[in-house]
Amino acid sequence: MSATQTGLLAGLVLGLAATGGFTAFLVTLAVGVIGLVAGRVLDGELDLGDLFGRGRDK
Repeated sequence: MSATQTGLLAGLVLGLAATGGFTAFLVTLAVGVIGLVAGRVLDGELDLGDLFGRGRDK
C-alpha cells in the first residue's frame, strides 16, 4: 500500500470521528483530502513548492 492510499485511508478514518449527518460528511471529505495530499507529498508525486511558488524564484 502506497503512502497516498495510506494517507487517504487515515484521513477518512479520522473523519469518521465526526458524527451527525451532512456536517460529518463534509468533515470526512475534508480530512480525506488532506490525507490524500499528504500521501502524495510523501510518495513524491506532488511538490508543494510548485503549488505555492518558491520564494527564491524572483
